[in-house]
Amino acid sequence: MTYLPSADRYKNMIYRRCGRSGIKLPAVSLGLWHNFGGVDVMENCRNILHLAFDSGITHFDLANNYGPPPGSAEENFGEILKKDFSGYRDEMIISSKAGYTMWDGPYGDWGSKKYLVSSLDQSLKRMKLDYVDIFYHHRPDPETPLEETMSALDLIVRQGKALYAGISNYPADEADKAISILKKLGTPCLIHQPKYSMFERWVEGGLLDVLEKDGVGCIPFSPLAQGLLTNKYLHGIPEDSRAAKSTGFLQKSQVTDERVSQIKRLNDIALQRGQTLAQMALSWLLKDERVTSVLIGASKPEQLADSLKCLDNIKFSAEELTKIEAILK
Repeated sequence: MTYLPSADRYKNMIYRRCGRSGIKLPAVSLGLWHNFGGVDVMENCRNILHLAFDSGITHFDLANNYGPPPGSAEENFGEILKKDFSGYRDEMIISSKAGYTMWDGPYGDWGSKKYLVSSLDQSLKRMKLDYVDIFYHHRPDPETPLEETMSALDLIVRQGKALYAGISNYPADEADKAISILKKLGTPCLIHQPKYSMFERWVEGGLLDVLEKDGVGCIPFSPLAQGLLTNKYLHGIPEDSRAAKSTGFLQKSQVTDERVSQIKRLNDIALQRGQTLAQMALSWLLKDERVTSVLIGASKPEQLADSLKCLDNIKFSAEELTKIEAILK
């Protein structure tokens, strides 16, 4: 069946300027980390992408290693893009990254120019694209000079393989240096993608100030703390949850009694606001104007639809913020 996007897809989405750039991003962006790989049903992936685009989500975030297996998320996305979205490429912001292990040998990881350029070439082939809109270095490399990594991003933009450069997982001091190098090279850093949620707040210790000073956007990943900030763990660990799997990023040891107590108290505040806990957790990040967009994953369309309702209420009273702060402390 031919996909025709909703005619009023831009009506209900909020768009925010990314730092001091010319780009606006949707307040909610779709990340294709866990749910678009070889293990997933293509029809479900298509339905999620259709709903996202119909809802005004224009930004789709990938990386070379997303799957599992690595590379499969880009392949699946490329298939669906070609079939359903070929006439809408210019309405989309598509991003990819490199920085984690992708292939064997000394050139398949970290931050050398060799790795970044080769990896993006592979990503473009998998997605059947001429360019990505944003290309990120996925994590700092302790051994490669920062100048080499940033000059690779600059080269990639000048070659037309990406329109904008970004960084991810960089602490405040390294981010400041990277942003400064890119600025001198003439390819300003568009955006930083850090891990940030109610339960993971390191970015408040300087990174957000750096990004504000330098006019760089911020797009938090894992805003729901791997599912902890949802109603899934209100009564312990369900059998089908991420924490129940030994291979997941969320471990059983993280779902402590103290954590469950916090989740329950946060949930009470969310209910008083007329939101689910997940919706409030997303709204809580978006209350800060320095946050351009939040990156959410979805394993089914209903999950995405639920998360999008966070946009109905992104204002918090001083009393609500004080109560939330007391719980998180």
